[in-house]
Amino acid sequence: MDIHLTSLLRFILSSSTILLLFLSCCWYKIEAHGEEMIEVEVNSFLPETTCMSSQKGSDYYRNKLQLVDKHGPCSPLGKKNLSIEEILLEDQLRVRSIHSMIGKQFSPRDYKAKIPTKAGYSLKTGNFIVNIGLGTPKKYFWVSIDTGSSLTWIRCQPCSNCSAPTFNPSKSSSYSSISCTSPDCSQLGSNKYNSPQCTNCMYQIHYADTDFSIGNFGREKLTLTSSDVVPSFQFGCGLRNSLGDSTSGLLGLGPKQVSLVSQTAAKFGKVFSYCFPRSASSTGYLAFGNQTGATSSGVKYTQMRALSRLPDNYFVLLMGISVNGQRLNISSSAFTDPGTIIDSGSLVTHLPRSAYNILRAAFQRAMSNYPSAPPTRTLDTCYNLSRNRTVNVPAITLHFEGGTDIQLDPFSGVLFKISAVQYCLAFAPNRDLVDQTIIGNLQQRTYEVIYDVPRGRLGFRAVGVNC
Repeated sequence: MDIHLTSLLRFILSSSTILLLFLSCCWYKIEAHGEEMIEVEVNSFLPETTCMSSQKGSDYYRNKLQLVDKHGPCSPLGKKNLSIEEILLEDQLRVRSIHSMIGKQFSPRDYKAKIPTKAGYSLKTGNFIVNIGLGTPKKYFWVSIDTGSSLTWIRCQPCSNCSAPTFNPSKSSSYSSISCTSPDCSQLGSNKYNSPQCTNCMYQIHYADTDFSIGNFGREKLTLTSSDVVPSFQFGCGLRNSLGDSTSGLLGLGPKQVSLVSQTAAKFGKVFSYCFPRSASSTGYLAFGNQTGATSSGVKYTQMRALSRLPDNYFVLLMGISVNGQRLNISSSAFTDPGTIIDSGSLVTHLPRSAYNILRAAFQRAMSNYPSAPPTRTLDTCYNLSRNRTVNVPAITLHFEGGTDIQLDPFSGVLFKISAVQYCLAFAPNRDLVDQTIIGNLQQRTYEVIYDVPRGRLGFRAVGVNC
């Protein structure tokens, strides 16, 4: 009996040694080829139900605007009970709105039939909000930030179809109207509302399907922080608004003359940045001028470009994508025409179908040890990780023009948690005739993204988990 037991133990030990040597050999090969997976705990993807306070202290944010996910526990707007699937559908509407402005190859009304909408959907305004002060005496309003829009507008009284807090210009001593013949009115361009009996300048802005905002274009004192006040800020005072959203308006950060960025050029030098929190249960920031990390060490810059068909957006050039250190065989032409939009309001990154198919295939090979899960209407590559304590997430790196390489955060930029049994690749293929690449805010998290407009460059500064 002892002889048999001894022989058995020798066999087990010998087999274990061979197995360990085999695993060590394979792991060595993976490291040698740069194919390093990122092991993370599955429960790290679980959302927090309470708002986590910043660990950097109030002084750090004194000259920055706090950024809040309007769907998360830090939001002051109250729960709207939008599911993750509904948020993704909302995101798809924004992407299709952008595509419609580029191609004009399909009717925006067509996607009402393709994507079910419900009251409360925000079709254009994005999912991060800041609190700004307006008027004298000052009133505070939560507004969405948007790098894909230049015009700032606020819901105003008397307001048609307004459920969110509204601004009353008649109660402010610092509000003034702008005449129809003023050069300031002319700079609205296509957003100028041509009224037959025009006395005061009016604006109009239309989004996907039938949503719009129309109102007066005027001047008012805008308070960003206690030390950053814009005395005669030009903005839209929305009287007719069809966007069913709980925010009071939109802060336009686009590149056109009417944007906040251009109007504050003398003060901030057309430089701004934001840091999106990794989780909806924490907060980020929006900063201007010398409050950004533009001059910090470790910033990786790539060139910014312009596209005449989309003058409200900022463009960069995505050159390629790597998975686990291996550059994917994607033609560079897939991204060069018509360029790559870097967008604050889109959630997931949308790629041309040809590029997405190659990325998905590489991702599926790397995730072959995990059981698949049903797709969503937007994300088609999903896995059931409910029985796993940890998961090896493939490392994905985006390669931009000028040698700027950005490795994505595994918790937000690579895998996106839909439910306890559904974790999906946080990329989507374009489903329209326009093959526009759009970098969403999931892929921008754990970085401060710096817009240096005068120098024509976009920077990424790694900040880690907390902004």
